Amino acid sequence: QVRVLESGGGSVQPGGSLKLSCVFSGTTSMMEGIGWYRQSPGQERELVAGISRGGMRRYGDDVSGRFHISRDNAKNLVELQMYDQEREDTAVFYCYAGTGGVNSWGQGSQVTVSS
Repeated sequence: QVRVLESGGGSVQPGGSLKLSCVFSGTTSMMEGIGWYRQSPGQERELVAGISRGGMRRYGDDVSGRFHISRDNAKNLVELQMYDQEREDTAVFYCYAGTGGVNSWGQGSQVTVSS
């Protein structure tokens, strides 16, 4: 089992930047894809960004070009750098780790974009 611990997030004005970090522990040698989903009130959870063990990245359409995901396998760490944030980015962000087709989830981090 993989344990997921998130940090970062908070409040930012439109156009600003925030970073989310996630550290994994437990059976991390079996981790495959890792990254973040987000969920806004009344909306379904959607992919923000994911990165494979080999470094292949994928982004949600709404964040492509504004967010950057990076992974450090030696430190069991994944980071999401968010730039040029928009009010529509306001959501709870959930870090995940995929192992054998099953995701382990973090506790959720609130990101609020407002002036």
